[in-house]
Amino acid sequence: MNKGELVDQVAQKASVTKKEADAVITAMIDSVMEAVANGDKVTLVGFGSFERRERKEREGRNPKTGDTMVIPATRVPAFSAGKQFKEMVAK
Repeated sequence: MNKGELVDQVAQKASVTKKEADAVITAMIDSVMEAVANGDKVTLVGFGSFERRERKEREGRNPKTGDTMVIPATRVPAFSAGKQFKEMVAK
């Protein structure tokens, strides 16, 4: 499912126009991304949690040459599925 299909389904389930559904979905995604980028954790009960995680600096290898190299520390977004979401997928 892509964003357009999601907009169509949300518009149908919520009995709103596709334009309104698109605006709400876009605002929700933007809000989650901003919060996580600022270091906040966003929890949607039953669905899951979005958070920022720190990756430490580590040693890696260049697959072409085999040379060792240092992979710098970085921040990455992470998602953990909620209990209800996990149970629905497991069925």
